[in-house]
Amino acid sequence: MALQGLGVRQGTFVATLAWNTSRHMEAWYGIMGCGAICHTLNLRLAVKDLVYIANDARDEVVLADATMVPLLERVLPGVPSVKHVVLLTDRLNMPPTGGLPPGVGVHCYEELLGAAAAAGGGASLANFRWTQVDENDACGMCYTSGTTGNPKGVLYSHRSNYLHAMLLVQADSLPLAASSCCLAVVPMFHANVWGLVFAAPLVGARLVLPGPYLDGASIHSLMEGYGVTMSAGVPTVWLALLNHCEEAGATFSTLKMVAIGGAAAPLSMIEAFEVKHGVEVRHLWGMTELSPLGTLGDPKPASLGGRTRPPGGFGAAAPASGSASGSGSGSSSSSDAAFRRAYLGAKLKQGRPHALCDMRIVDDGGRELPHDGKSVGHLQVRGPATVARYFKAPQPATDGAGWFATGDVASIDAWGNMAITDRSKDVIKSGGEWISSIEIENLAMGYPGVAEAAVVGVPDERWGERPLLVLVARPGVEADAELREGVLAFLAERLAKFAVPDDVVFVPQIPHNATGKVSKLTLRDMFKHHKSGGGGGGGSGSGPRSKL
Repeated sequence: MALQGLGVRQGTFVATLAWNTSRHMEAWYGIMGCGAICHTLNLRLAVKDLVYIANDARDEVVLADATMVPLLERVLPGVPSVKHVVLLTDRLNMPPTGGLPPGVGVHCYEELLGAAAAAGGGASLANFRWTQVDENDACGMCYTSGTTGNPKGVLYSHRSNYLHAMLLVQADSLPLAASSCCLAVVPMFHANVWGLVFAAPLVGARLVLPGPYLDGASIHSLMEGYGVTMSAGVPTVWLALLNHCEEAGATFSTLKMVAIGGAAAPLSMIEAFEVKHGVEVRHLWGMTELSPLGTLGDPKPASLGGRTRPPGGFGAAAPASGSASGSGSGSSSSSDAAFRRAYLGAKLKQGRPHALCDMRIVDDGGRELPHDGKSVGHLQVRGPATVARYFKAPQPATDGAGWFATGDVASIDAWGNMAITDRSKDVIKSGGEWISSIEIENLAMGYPGVAEAAVVGVPDERWGERPLLVLVARPGVEADAELREGVLAFLAERLAKFAVPDDVVFVPQIPHNATGKVSKLTLRDMFKHHKSGGGGGGGSGSGPRSKL
């Protein structure tokens, strides 16, 4: 009702620029419920990108946190389509808005709601009905990160959001129930907030919204204070949480599961949650173009010899349920250790496609490759929650058979488990060999003293490209030659000789993009002139063999 009073109608694009809060969530349901399209703006983007995205969508109204006024003052002069700004606060906390463009109406969220209710009277509220729309109508839009050009809009329909929410609450996905308490760490402006604001209400789960407080101490405080049972976010957030727990000696009293997506989680992170804290990890994969869930991160017991994760986790005394032999007599400590290694190794994979996602890998010529866990190819997906066409794009986003090229390089095993090797643009092609930056990063993160790791390819006259390892040392650890040589020796024991980085560079922090992922584009630009001293893996002659 309040939005309709501002001229919002079916098909109007209404933007939000806010952290995860109850008012932001109310706004989503209000926008979609009146037939308009909720367009989430990523508040971490550069001003020029926000201007481009808002103009491309022709947003007419922006609902924003009060703290976003300085950003709006820089963005809105370049977006003439915006007629109204609604600040998600009450009158007491309304900030000065004199710097916004003249002619743009400024409204207080709580006052706008109150005025709409008063204008209609109690009878109007009692007779309120949601706007009737077709299930295939658009209700939401997110833009891709635009790492290879301008960001592209992805529209979500009411139908795709509903189907996606049903997938999200399945037992092997994020098994939300009425008894669950979910902390939505992933921002509402990131890939449809992974569908959590639809899935939690679908089953009656409690939803905790953290606002801008995403540091490790704040996340842990929210988890303990609200009895959070599950949460979802990107690896950088979980790294901060685990670091806080280590420094403060903190544990989790109610947390049972975390979902990790947006980037590959290293083994050290999965092991810290699963073994040290007894918290199950669901390693998920998806894309803005997939609504975004594509895979379920729970391995089939059959792929692990019929065994499953111990109910209390690997830190508990309880033995793993079942046994490889099926004798029911329990397992020896050695077989338990072997199972734990296999289980954690399986968790490194991104999981198997859900019921509404077909998945395959193809070679450079488009020929389908076998699901043998060894063949590596370009990942393609299709399904009812997969983008058919980007916003305003003249051509479909899929091929004639409906397959969407994800831009990822992956393998798929016989059980359907998919493992991302790299982004196509991030694979290091060295002397005829393909080197996975993700594999190196995950291993390096497991070395004591390493806080964060990233790998990029740098030009090499002999091999074309060689991997460069960029590291952030943990607080109190000296970033010196000893740490460098220790990491390289650690990697040399675990990688093919040609895949060991030629050099290590220490930086105060690794750059991340607006969605929290490591910005490989920035790193490649930073080190495009880097010259390593070795010939592969820190020693001469250890690069990849030439192929004839």
